[in-house]
Amino acid sequence: MKLWLHYLFCFFSIILLRYFLVAGGTYWLFYSSDHKSLVKSPVNLKFPSRKLIKQDITLSIITTIALSICAAIVMTIYDSGATRLYWSVDKHGVWYLIASFLGVILLQDTCFYFFHRGFHHPRLFNWLHRGHHHSKHPTPWTSFALDFPEALIQGLFLVAVVFIIPLHFGVLALLLITMTIWALVNHLGFELFPKFPQHWLGKWLISSDHHSFHHRHYAQHYGLYFTFWDRLLGTN
Repeated sequence: MKLWLHYLFCFFSIILLRYFLVAGGTYWLFYSSDHKSLVKSPVNLKFPSRKLIKQDITLSIITTIALSICAAIVMTIYDSGATRLYWSVDKHGVWYLIASFLGVILLQDTCFYFFHRGFHHPRLFNWLHRGHHHSKHPTPWTSFALDFPEALIQGLFLVAVVFIIPLHFGVLALLLITMTIWALVNHLGFELFPKFPQHWLGKWLISSDHHSFHHRHYAQHYGLYFTFWDRLLGTN
């Protein structure tokens, strides 16, 4: 129990610090009027109220608690040797590192799409996903703002993965970094590269425009990384 609490405290501190550094730094960079000379913000940028920022930060702290619980569970059990996490690259080879990363990304995108659609069911929305949609025009602060049950479900996805799929710790770290960056970019509130969504590759990737539209029109764009499932099931 003491070990689990130790992990819980450590992960909570790390994840929360990461949120304020990444989300807060990005918000400061693009939304702060004091730095318009440094980064030119889009003319149609929607500036959130202090109330919305406070709501997003509060939910993000709640998300941090949920993810810290999941991370503490994984590391406590890892110490007993029950997970499929490993350190040595030689155990499965270099090609497996690439394959496992891409495989988990595709699996996560698929699970997220169907979970996300489920979260929007009228019987589930209010207690699973409503908090994230308080911001009709998302900002970097919104990137981590989830209701506790939703955050726990997303965290448990990775918990399940490390028990089923052999993962190198480096791949797991890269997955977490990818998730953080993708969530941040999708919640910028504007397209960082406006022409990219029109590129053939951009049409297959979820971008800020897709997710900003989803925050205002709930019945479209449920994907996490790719537009594949949206295209296939008519929600693109």
